[in-house]
Amino acid sequence: MPTAVLTDHERAAVQAYLRLLQTVRAAFDGPPDGRRPPVVPPAVLAEAERTLAAAGLAGNEEAFFRLLQTWCPETTQA
Repeated sequence: MPTAVLTDHERAAVQAYLRLLQTVRAAFDGPPDGRRPPVVPPAVLAEAERTLAAAGLAGNEEAFFRLLQTWCPETTQA
């Protein structure tokens, strides 16, 4: 259960990151195709960048991942 109270912008950033993570995993989990590399839609990357900037976390990955670890620890475990 999350213990941190997130602002709306922080919550949006975490949710966008989770969507990005799921998209990247789906792209790499597919069957190997030597013809072209896995593709992550630019809109998914842009959404993550926008929400990080709105939350004041752009360029501050350390703070973002601390926030993510507190709020959603299962996403940061290998």
